[in-house]
Amino acid sequence: MADKPVYEEASIDGQPSKLASIPASDTTVWADASPLLQAACAGLRDGELIHGDNFNLFAAMSALEIMDPKMDSGIVCTYYSIDEAIENGAAPIPISLDSTIDVCRTIDIMDHLLACEAAWHKGHSLAQTVFSCIYLLRLDRTAPHALLHSYCRIIRATCKAVVSVVSDARTHEEEDLFTMTYGLPLNGDGDDKCLSILNAVEETISRQLRACKATSSKRRLPEDLEPLQSNPNLEEGFCKALLCRLRFRKHFFHVLSCMKRPQGRGLESARKHIASCLTELESILKSADFLRSCFDESCEGDIDDKTTASGFEPIGFDAMLNSRLSAPTPPRAIKILSWKKAVEYFVKLLHDLDVICSYSLDPHLESLLRFVVQFQKSQPDLVARSHLQLLLVQDGKLYGRDPFFAVINKAAALPEATKNQDIQKNESFLQLGMLELAFRNECGEVSSSSNDENTCMKIFQHILLWVEEQTFWIAFRFLILGFELELYSTGEYCMVYWYLYAVLIKLAEKTHLMMAVSHDTAKRKGKKKKDSPKDLARESRIPPAVLFLQCYICLAEGLTMYLSRCLLL
Repeated sequence: MADKPVYEEASIDGQPSKLASIPASDTTVWADASPLLQAACAGLRDGELIHGDNFNLFAAMSALEIMDPKMDSGIVCTYYSIDEAIENGAAPIPISLDSTIDVCRTIDIMDHLLACEAAWHKGHSLAQTVFSCIYLLRLDRTAPHALLHSYCRIIRATCKAVVSVVSDARTHEEEDLFTMTYGLPLNGDGDDKCLSILNAVEETISRQLRACKATSSKRRLPEDLEPLQSNPNLEEGFCKALLCRLRFRKHFFHVLSCMKRPQGRGLESARKHIASCLTELESILKSADFLRSCFDESCEGDIDDKTTASGFEPIGFDAMLNSRLSAPTPPRAIKILSWKKAVEYFVKLLHDLDVICSYSLDPHLESLLRFVVQFQKSQPDLVARSHLQLLLVQDGKLYGRDPFFAVINKAAALPEATKNQDIQKNESFLQLGMLELAFRNECGEVSSSSNDENTCMKIFQHILLWVEEQTFWIAFRFLILGFELELYSTGEYCMVYWYLYAVLIKLAEKTHLMMAVSHDTAKRKGKKKKDSPKDLARESRIPPAVLFLQCYICLAEGLTMYLSRCLLL
């Protein structure tokens, strides 16, 4: 066998086309499998596949369909390895010997990385989005290029911070690719200094911008300060375009760092950095006209579909280079967001994060649930939801400071006696999955016990009532969410409204009982006196919250009857 065998594949026109060579190693030997595949194809009918005795459904979903671009993770791509891509000049350093082109192409890389990052946040794999950048895969090579090196370092540190947040929050689904890093170089030495490196580059460009604005002959360019590129007419525009991109990355990294501080201590600082991020994004959008006017040549196609502000294809990217890292899953077709849509995504993400940071950390559970319901109406993406989850639950406590039993105690309006009870250690309280049965058994066992145990029984009954109310409220919200997400077909509306009708009746019943119990508890805390006629009249009224639920009940009932008649017709 030759050291570097060359394989042939039939092209579309039926003629063989030579493919790039795949080098063999000391432990591997390449063999031609074509005769075996041809024999298998001759003996297989459509829909059949070759498999072993232990083949199962999961293996079937992960099976390779040879030569199918959507299923074969080892199918031919432009380059077989990072080293081969670099040897063929796919990611040159410097990017160009012309300093003006070098700066412009560096900005293209920054813009495309932003688009890749947005596509990653939207659910594509990290390997085929952000880390399709060859410069990120060999970050040490960018050291001579200070501008590109600083930007790639902050990108890598940002990706690591986002993966950490989503992994800790566990708001993603098991099949999501978001947190899968596939052995990519996400952890690098010196990433803790990424901000200091970025600040040094930013300061250099800021000095250059100030020098460009100097109109007096007395304010001459310092001897140690070299221009970014060779065209003095473009210097100021390039400085502004670079600064807004560098500053956005810096402030966005600060946002992620501040929001992870325990007990919400960094939320105010995060809001300041969010405001700065939004300002820099506006400047990034404004820089597009300048970047498109730098060269006489124009890009092909619709500029709104491009992943760079200039409209040119970026250098140093290959989405298929890491496709085999995602095995055993087949490679996905990656559609990178356009540059404008990527900016729009980050604007929305920052607004969602600002809503989280502006929350008052109200310890009342009812206010918290209202906030969560209102927040989800904006349909926040995974990153924003993860930050909210980490803010709410830290070290098993609400906001990292309030024990959940104390929060539930306040929400359920439990009597003061609970503070002196070991109710939290009671097995029937801990096993909420079989709450009702456990509580009833517990209540039956303690009915003839001492006064302390009778108090515990009343507490259990009170908690059970509160849990039932919350369960029906969650069921109601679950059904409503189906409308907001457009999950129901028109033929299912009648059934859904009937479900809503049944759930709302139980919710109104439990809410009324809960309010009555809470009122009795508050009444016992006050002085004992004879009830006045005004108090009796007030108690006979239906609370507004229950009246509101009754309105919902009537609506659900009416819609159910209307839709059922429409179906009969």
